[in-house]
Amino acid sequence: MDLWGLFWIFLILISLQPVLRQRMLEAARSRILVRMEKRRNSRVICLVHRQETMSVLGFPLVRYIDVHDSEEVIRAIELTDDHTPIDLILHTPGGLVLASLQIARAIARHKAPVTVFVPHYAMSGGTLIAMAAQQIVMAEHAVLGPMDPQVGRFPAASVLRAVADKPMAHIDDETLILADQARMALAQVHRAVTDLLKLRYAVEQATAIAGLLCEGRFTHDYPISADEARALGLAVSTEMPELVFQLMSLYPQPVRQQASVEYLPGRRDARNRSTH
Repeated sequence: MDLWGLFWIFLILISLQPVLRQRMLEAARSRILVRMEKRRNSRVICLVHRQETMSVLGFPLVRYIDVHDSEEVIRAIELTDDHTPIDLILHTPGGLVLASLQIARAIARHKAPVTVFVPHYAMSGGTLIAMAAQQIVMAEHAVLGPMDPQVGRFPAASVLRAVADKPMAHIDDETLILADQARMALAQVHRAVTDLLKLRYAVEQATAIAGLLCEGRFTHDYPISADEARALGLAVSTEMPELVFQLMSLYPQPVRQQASVEYLPGRRDARNRSTH
């Protein structure tokens, strides 16, 4: 074979490498899902969002819970027998209230137990989904987040507080409309979260938890640890299966030009010997 032939074969192999790598990751994830389903006798569903980077200009593209996600998760729930438990692995910054609420309601209606696993974080809409499960399992350093709605670029509760502090004559029509939207958004989310929590908790406790997490008492990115979640009254465990962490390692972030975190692979024991 001449040099040009070898060159074209090399180009073809290079172009196929990302596709082959993706197929290998998908196959590895499927193997872990099979192991976890057999071990727990459940249906395992993953809702994992990673920040992706556009290949040419390098602008960050943040993924979040959207209607496509809700369609896929609901379809997986519908394909699950009523007597089969569901394990939902959540890793998300949040997303649309509509999509998150659709998933949460589908989880709440499932007759068998539903467990939500949070290996790293499930903020905002992710927390809303977690509230619908019988049990939330969080890793030791994982976090949930407040579910206060956002109106445009601003938290709904902050819009209402800003309007309340000004004389009506000094508020323009656009801000008044925004405040009206904020008032409706807060009421809607509070009612939806309360209804979900009432399925698992007493009415007074459900109302109190919804008030703490939906009425703007924290910033929207406030991290709620497992201990704090328990203090709020949520049923939270920290017994995270190792298979969940193995699965998350197969959802890698896109490669950066320079790594920001580096360490030697493998577990390190107290005598400084690595185990693989």
